[in-house]
Amino acid sequence: MSLYHGSLYWPTTLGNKPVYPKLSEDMSCDVLIIGAGMSGALLTYKLAKEPLKVILVEKDQVGDGSSAANTGLLQYCNDKMLHSFAENIGEKDAVRFYRLCLKGMEELKEIASSLKADIQFENRQSLYYASTEADVQSIKNEYEMLKKYDFPVEFLDAEMIYKTYGFRKHVAIRTSGDAEVNPHRLVVSLVKEASKCNNIQVFENTEVEKVHFQDGYWLYKSETANIRAKHVVYATGYELDNYTRNMATELNRTYVTVTNPIPSFHQWEDRCLIWETKRPYFYMRTTFDGRIVAGGLDEETMEAPSDPKILEAYGHKLLARIKEHFPQIQLKADYTYGATFGESKDGIPFIGEVPNSKNVYYCLGFGGNGTVYSSFGSTIIKDLITKGVHQDADLVRLDR
Repeated sequence: MSLYHGSLYWPTTLGNKPVYPKLSEDMSCDVLIIGAGMSGALLTYKLAKEPLKVILVEKDQVGDGSSAANTGLLQYCNDKMLHSFAENIGEKDAVRFYRLCLKGMEELKEIASSLKADIQFENRQSLYYASTEADVQSIKNEYEMLKKYDFPVEFLDAEMIYKTYGFRKHVAIRTSGDAEVNPHRLVVSLVKEASKCNNIQVFENTEVEKVHFQDGYWLYKSETANIRAKHVVYATGYELDNYTRNMATELNRTYVTVTNPIPSFHQWEDRCLIWETKRPYFYMRTTFDGRIVAGGLDEETMEAPSDPKILEAYGHKLLARIKEHFPQIQLKADYTYGATFGESKDGIPFIGEVPNSKNVYYCLGFGGNGTVYSSFGSTIIKDLITKGVHQDADLVRLDR
């Protein structure tokens, strides 16, 4: 299954990508990471600082899976509101989870400042507005709970929204501590930096398959060689296998358009991230070269259509949504694509050790906050490997 169809924007911003060899000889390591997308790249980067021998394998090329279609909105708030989580899992655990997301945001900012490459990272606020009058109370409830637990949030009424952004909505909350990034550049840069360390080896065009466990090592084979690993991490994103197919997840498809460069955003204060309460929701952000990235129109089907005419029609629909907010901007769709994305049924990602399979882990950032989930998820996996424990691992465990 192809994870996307259409014309992608982020690959056009990369320039020359590093090329990594195909596995050609038998090897042993402390940690084998399978999948060089966002989760695999972040974990590899973090483990590069540990006294462990790490091998990262990717069946295609680094960053060319879902990360190439990621829209790069980084937010601590979730598709599921904090007060909704509190109703489902209890207020204490809901707040723990949101704080875990906020910590993930802080880690991403630290990483962005430490990377030598320009990953087009910018701190942003997020505007989350009520799509209909029926959603007003939900926004108010969310504001009260976020404020109660000292999350960075403020409340905006209709007049404040219009005065600040020039479009009319009932109410909104504005959160601080969020950001935007070029996700493709982030993944490629993480792996490039990590690969400079003597304890890290990266192999592309290397698909591996588990064979068995023997003498304290998991044996994996590729078509050309074998790897023996003490710990194995699956960071395979939406590529489901026999184990993940039984998880409480669902795969859908979404659409994205990237516009022509815009000369000015004078009515779009601080170029904040914008999204709404309606489900499926519409969202938009800007890019380093002044484009608008807009997404939405989600459908309960896994694979996006490949017909260019159908994708063009979806691009026009997304342009119309942008124009509802900023009718004065002259727009055209320079890039439009459809992509598969995964969500868990309870809104929480699946991260942790596989029950009854010692030292085998999954780091799957299922949900609209996939990059943030990958951020704290890679820390959880790192701690489970190096310390045997993480204080919040129970929230995202695989067998919940």
